[in-house]
Amino acid sequence: MLELKVDLGDRSYPIFIGANILSDPNYFLPYIKGKSVAIVTNETVAPIYLDTIRSTLAGCDLTVVTLPDGEQYKNLETLNLIFDKLLQSRHTRKTTMVALGGGVIGDMTGFAAACYQRGVDFIQVPTTLLSQVDSSVGGKTGVNHALGKNMIGAFYQPNAVVIDTATLNTLPDRELSAGLAEVIKYGLICDQSFYEWLQENIDRLMSRDPEALSYAIHRSCQDKARVVEADEKESGIRAILNLGHTFGHAIETHTGYGSWLHGEAVAVGMVMAADLSFREGNLSKEDVDGIVTMLKRVSLPTLPPSGISPGRFVELMAVDKKVLDDQLRLVLLDSVGNANVTDRFNHKNLMDCLEQFCS
Repeated sequence: MLELKVDLGDRSYPIFIGANILSDPNYFLPYIKGKSVAIVTNETVAPIYLDTIRSTLAGCDLTVVTLPDGEQYKNLETLNLIFDKLLQSRHTRKTTMVALGGGVIGDMTGFAAACYQRGVDFIQVPTTLLSQVDSSVGGKTGVNHALGKNMIGAFYQPNAVVIDTATLNTLPDRELSAGLAEVIKYGLICDQSFYEWLQENIDRLMSRDPEALSYAIHRSCQDKARVVEADEKESGIRAILNLGHTFGHAIETHTGYGSWLHGEAVAVGMVMAADLSFREGNLSKEDVDGIVTMLKRVSLPTLPPSGISPGRFVELMAVDKKVLDDQLRLVLLDSVGNANVTDRFNHKNLMDCLEQFCS
């Protein structure tokens, strides 16, 4: 069992990482102030893990909200189903919410917790690799809008994050690959030695080696916690966590939420960001080829879907949280293991990049 802490003063919280810890009340009860608990899950995860959580929290008064599964349901309409159940069940400010599922459930539960009666406690219980290494840590919550991904939300930290690595045994291969996109991202933006470890151990991760997965999850959470501690509300350095996301969010919005998995779109976005970094003179061709090879080894796409034009990319990228004073800012690589956020890139290089990838 591994443990680390996200140090944010009075908003600090632990991250627990271990196998079969969903059934241990010691990772839950100290972070539940009252008796009232609302579990939010989805139709895919509930049949597998809901009974375990019910048993773990047997001494609590439980309400369960089961939502439809999929990125296409990450919207205000579905969010309102959570509020309906909370109000119908007369939940108060002493309620603790539990997000049992992947990134969509974690983001929506956190946003609901931030809003319900102006804020109630919540615990993240991520069941996909992507949510374990990314969305469950750092307090970003929210929903999508038809015009842009994650444009409605709040920064709201959980009381604890409980990562049961055994949940990855039931994760579909495609979801595992999507999660590895975010794992690889940490090596690229701030942890060169981790990137080198990934190059040597990526096959172990694809074969679901428990020791390798636990190490990769722990290292990813460490890297993210360090960035979040330095910049909780993304006024500066935290934006490097969005490597590939501006391109990737454009792909997700264009194709319709749920058509591409988030990690798949981010993988393509990272290749495009690496290509632009090469055009800017910061990465070598060998660096870019190495990134492409790594992503292909984990069965991720490296090209955007057909039918999206450079103009459409630019239009969608303009609806991005990193746009400031009408200036598009992108996360680019100065080198493998070192990222920066900048609006000082050559726009011709960007258009050349888009033209190449859209051709």
